[in-house]
Amino acid sequence: MAKLTKKQKEAHSKIEKDKLYSVTEASALIKEITNTKFDASVDLAVRLGVDPRKANQMVRGVVTLPHGTGKDVKVLALVTPDKEAEALEAGADYVGLDEYLEKIKNGWTDVDVIITMPSVMGKLGPLGRVLGPRGLMPNPKTGTVTMDVAKAVSEVKAGKIDFKVDKTGIVHAAIGKASFSADKIAENAKELLDTLNKMKPTAAKGVYMKSIFMSSTMSPSLQLDPKSI
Repeated sequence: MAKLTKKQKEAHSKIEKDKLYSVTEASALIKEITNTKFDASVDLAVRLGVDPRKANQMVRGVVTLPHGTGKDVKVLALVTPDKEAEALEAGADYVGLDEYLEKIKNGWTDVDVIITMPSVMGKLGPLGRVLGPRGLMPNPKTGTVTMDVAKAVSEVKAGKIDFKVDKTGIVHAAIGKASFSADKIAENAKELLDTLNKMKPTAAKGVYMKSIFMSSTMSPSLQLDPKSI
């Protein structure tokens, strides 16, 4: 087992063993135990009492974080010429169609979100092997396949994120940066957790939110009290 550095030991010393923190407490403490030289991301990992293998227990959705993610999200709008101007005006970083489809076909995926129109989805089908594993394939359920391209681009730029429970029953999501105030981290965390609560599948039995952990890049994790949500 690797030895802890002085900073890591200091971070661990500030965490009370076996304590379940409230969102407010964890949001303040996560700033104290983050010692990276860069602006670390703050993440939540929520283990849900669902069976993702069953369609009626799949948890997937979107949430607009009130204070954004703190990340400069690169957006590609794959649209027809008549929609290019509104996509650019809304803040899309890349706008076009065939030339970008060719670039993606050749392996280019230097974007965070792709937004497109229903009429264009047929052209993206053959690129599923490239986009799918990277989580870049547009989906109507997450609002990235729409005729209202400007609205979709604006929402993503403002802090809209999509989430999906993985095969182990955990939802992972970045909810901000360590440079955010504790209040902003807490409000973003609560927004995601409230959204997850509202999405509890009727087929899910027993405890829904089994465990919640907050961490930042390279920091120890803090366990939150699900009953406080």
